[in-house]
Amino acid sequence: MLRPSTQRYSVTRPLYSEDTFEDEHAKVYRKHKRLLDHFIQYFTCTSERAKNTAVSLLPIIGWMKIYSIKDWLLNDIVSGVSTGLVAVLQGLAYSLLASISPWYGLYAAFFPVIMYFFLGTSRHISVGAFPVLSLMVGAVVTRLVPDEGLPANITAFEGLTKDEQRILVSASLTFLVGLFQLGMGLLQVGFIVMYLSDTLISGFTTAAAVHILVSQLKFVLGLTVPGFSGPLSIIYTLKSLFTQITSTNIHDLVTSIVVMVMVLGVKEINDRFKSKLPVPIPIEVIMTVIACGVSYAFNFSENHGVDVVGKIPNTFESPIAPSLQVFQMTAVEAFPIAIVGFSVAFAVAKVYSVKHDYLIDGNQELIAFGASNIFGGAFKSLAASTALSRSAVQESTGGKTQIAGLLSALIVLVVILGIGFLLEPLPKSVLGAVVIVNLKGMLMQVVTVPYLWKKDRPDCIVWVGTCLAAIFLGLDLGLAVGLGLELLTVVFRAQFPRCCVLANISGTDIYRDRKDYVNIYEPEGVKIFRIPSPIFFANIDFFRDKLKDVGFNPLRILRKRNKAVKKIKKMIKKGELTLTSVRIPNKCYSEDESNMEDLDKPTDYSDLPIQVNWSADLPANIRVPPVNIHSLILDFSGVSFLDISALKGLKAALKEFIRVSVDVYIVGCDPYIIEKLRNCKFFDDEIKTSIFFLTIHDAMLFIHESHPPKTVSEEVNKTV
Repeated sequence: MLRPSTQRYSVTRPLYSEDTFEDEHAKVYRKHKRLLDHFIQYFTCTSERAKNTAVSLLPIIGWMKIYSIKDWLLNDIVSGVSTGLVAVLQGLAYSLLASISPWYGLYAAFFPVIMYFFLGTSRHISVGAFPVLSLMVGAVVTRLVPDEGLPANITAFEGLTKDEQRILVSASLTFLVGLFQLGMGLLQVGFIVMYLSDTLISGFTTAAAVHILVSQLKFVLGLTVPGFSGPLSIIYTLKSLFTQITSTNIHDLVTSIVVMVMVLGVKEINDRFKSKLPVPIPIEVIMTVIACGVSYAFNFSENHGVDVVGKIPNTFESPIAPSLQVFQMTAVEAFPIAIVGFSVAFAVAKVYSVKHDYLIDGNQELIAFGASNIFGGAFKSLAASTALSRSAVQESTGGKTQIAGLLSALIVLVVILGIGFLLEPLPKSVLGAVVIVNLKGMLMQVVTVPYLWKKDRPDCIVWVGTCLAAIFLGLDLGLAVGLGLELLTVVFRAQFPRCCVLANISGTDIYRDRKDYVNIYEPEGVKIFRIPSPIFFANIDFFRDKLKDVGFNPLRILRKRNKAVKKIKKMIKKGELTLTSVRIPNKCYSEDESNMEDLDKPTDYSDLPIQVNWSADLPANIRVPPVNIHSLILDFSGVSFLDISALKGLKAALKEFIRVSVDVYIVGCDPYIIEKLRNCKFFDDEIKTSIFFLTIHDAMLFIHESHPPKTVSEEVNKTV
C-alpha cells in the first residue's frame, strides 16, 4: 500500500494498439539520404567547414585563444619543470624495458611531445615512454636481435653493431605503430577503443606489470640474463634468474632496496598529505641525484662491478629511415602496440577531461599519437603513450595546458644537450628500483578480482583470463585472448538473456518479475513474458525454449490435439460415437505450411460435427494436456533489433501459440522493428498487425474486454 505522502498521478487516455495509435497520430516519413547524398555532403567545402576542420586538426588553436597568461602561465611552468624531471628519469628507466641504450628513452620524452603539443586534444596528459609499450617493444627487439645467437636476416643490419641493430628495430617499429595510429585516425575509427573494456585493460596492465617486475630483477640483482620473447618467456627468465641467484651483486641489491624503501615511503607521504603540499616531493629525482653522487664518489662501476648508465651523447643523433623488412616482420606485433598505446592514453585523457570540463576527440587523439610516433620513430625514439604517474604529476602540480608538456620537453632537451653527463654514473639498479616502485598501482589492481567475482563473474573471467594469458603467452597473444574472452561474454549475455514472466503490482499499471515481489499477482488466464535483449540467430532457439516458462509447450499441445481429433473422427466413422452438433469450418493454411508435418498444422476440424471443448473431459478417455491461459503478452521493450533468422523463428513460435487458441500480443515494440516486419512479410492470416500494443497495460485492458474476469457465481459453478 502506498504511503499517504507519496505523490500520485492519474492519466486518462484511450486504449492504444499500434494500429489505432497510427490512425490517430500521423507519422512523419523522413526522406532517407542516399549514399550519393552522403558522399556529396562529405566532400562539399564551405568556409565554415574549412574553419572547423582547421580547428579540429590543430586543437592548439582552440585552447590558445582562451589561454590566460596571468592565471595559467606560472602553474604551467611549475608543472612543466616537475614533469620534465620525472620524464628524464622514467625515460632512462623505461628504455631498459625495451632492451636499448638508456638515452633513447629521453628522445621519447622530447620528440613525440613536440608533435602532440600541436595536434593533441588533451591538456593534461604527459606524452612519452610508457612501461607496457616499452616492454612490448622490447619483446620484438629481443626476438629480432637476441642477446645470444644471430640476429634476423635483415639487409639493413649489415655493418651495424648489435646496439645499432636494436635501435633500428625499435625506431622502425615505433614508426610503424605511428602509421597504424595515423591510418586509424584518418579513417575515423577512434571508436575501436570501446572494444577494450576497463576490465580487460586492468587485467592486461596487471600482467604487463608482472612482466616488467620480472624483467627488472636482473638489474636489481646485478645479474646478466638473456632476453626471452614469446610464450612462457617469463618462465625462462625466472629460471635463468634463479640459476644465477648466488652471483647477486650485493651493492646493486642494497642500493635498490634503499631506493625502493625511500621512494615508497615518500610517495605514501605525498598521497596522504597531498592537500597540504604545494607540489609532490620529487623523491625519484632526489634519490637519483644521491645515487649518482654515491656511485661517482665510490666508483661503483670500477670497484664493485655495478652496471651503470654509461656514456650519454650530448647531441641528437641523425634521423634514420625505417626498414621495410622490419615492417614486414613486426606488423603483427605493431598493431596491438598501437591499440594499447592509444587506449591507455585515451583512458587517462578522458579522466582529466571530465575532471576539468573539456572535450577530447578520439579520432584526433589517434592522429596526434600517430604523427608523434612517426616523428619520434624517425629520430630513434621509443613508442610513446602516456605514463599514469607522470600525467598525475603534470596535473597535480597545477598544469593547465600542453604548455606544461612543452616545458617538460625543454627540460629533457637541457639534459640531453647540457647536463646528461651527470647521469653517466647512475647505477641501472636504481632505474630498475624506480620502475618497480611505479608498478604499485598496476599490481594493486589484483584486489579487484574478489569484487568482480561477487558482482560480475563474466567480467571476472575476462580479467583473470586476460591476465593469465598475457603473463604466460606474452602481451600480444594475451591481448588477443582477452579480446576473444570479452567478445564471448558479450555473445553469452546476448545469447542467454534473463527472460522472465511478469506479474502486476496490485492496483497499478506496473509489471515486474513475479519472483521478486510479494504484493504481486498474475492476471487470470494471462502470461506476460519479457525479452530483455535483441533477438537474433544465436538466441532465437533459447528464446523459444524459454517461452515454455509460461507453463506448457504449445507444439506438444498442438500435436496431442491433432492426434485426439484424428481418433475422434475414426470413432465417429466406426459408429462408436453418435453426436450431432454444428460443423466447424476447416482452418486456412498459410503458404509456408506446405512442407509441415500434419501434426504441426492447425487443428483440422473438417468432417468433425462437433466443437471440442479441450478443457472438458473427452470421450474414450482421450487425454490432452490442458492450456491454462488464453492470452500471452510478449514485452519487446528491450528488443533493439531482429534479424531474418530470428524473424522466422519468432513467426513459428507465435503460430504455435495461436494454433492452440492462445491469443498473442506484442507490446513496447520499436516502430522500426514493426516496419521491418511489414517489409519482410511477417504478417498473414494468422499473425496480424492488431497484435501490437503500446504498453503492457494497453494490452491487458484489451484482454479484459475480450475475456472478462469471471464473477464469483461463475467460479462457484465451475467448482461444482
